Order: sequence, then structure tokens, then C-alpha cells
Amino acid sequence: MTIKIARTEAEVRKCWYVISLLRPHLTEEVFVETVLQMFSEGYQLAYIEKDDEVVSAIGFRYLQMLYNGKQIYIDDLTTSDKVRGEGYGTALLDYVIDLAKANNYDCVTLDSGPTRHTAHRLYLNKGFQISSHHFVKKLS
Repeated sequence: MTIKIARTEAEVRKCWYVISLLRPHLTEEVFVETVLQMFSEGYQLAYIEKDDEVVSAIGFRYLQMLYNGKQIYIDDLTTSDKVRGEGYGTALLDYVIDLAKANNYDCVTLDSGPTRHTAHRLYLNKGFQISSHHFVKKLS
């Protein structure tokens, strides 16, 4: 499996289908425009292709916070239903964990929807711990 980093609009657009499975509220145009803006904020989008189709993608960024130090925060991790269970999501998760270790970061963090039990199993198997509740107050 070769992990690639999206750097261009065309590469971001190639990731649209698999990201739309996780973020169905977005349109393709909003997704592409937003990711291109997020690049300037340090967001990175890595992906794996199979037969010239993106089948798994992970979006992440480097952060530093007082409560847990230097970290990579995973914004998005998704795999196509067609290949789920074949190790693509695990490969991307391991890639980000290895980046954090190589840069002497303190941890890798993410939020996950409460009903994503298959994803939770992966995270727990990789040594993640459920450490908090995440609260959101929508302003619009």
C-alpha cells in the first residue's frame, strides 16, 4: 500500500468520494474549497488508492495544547465499504502514529461519533483510550 499526500486541487478532489462517506453533509465543491483553505492551517490529507481509486483517506493536523502537549489530531479517517476490513484504515492510522513518534509528539488524538463501533474497535485495538467527552455548542 502506497500512502500519498494530497497537495493539489486535483488530488483533493480524488479523495471526495471516500470522504463523502464520512462527511455526507458536504458538497464536493465545499469539501475541495475547505480543504484547500485548511492546508494553510496545517491540515494534511493522506490517502491510499486501489485500482486508481481512492479507497481510504485520513485528514490530520499538528496541535499543541496545555492539557496533553504536542499532538497530531485526526480530523477524518474513512475507508470505502468496498475494501473495509482489508487494512487500509489501519495503514493510514499507523502512518499518523509513526509521524507523531518520529517528531517526538506526546500523543495522537481524535473524536469519533458515538455509533461508529467498528471504528472504535480499531482505535481501541491500536491503544487509544476514551479520555473525555467532546462538547459542541452550535452558533448558527
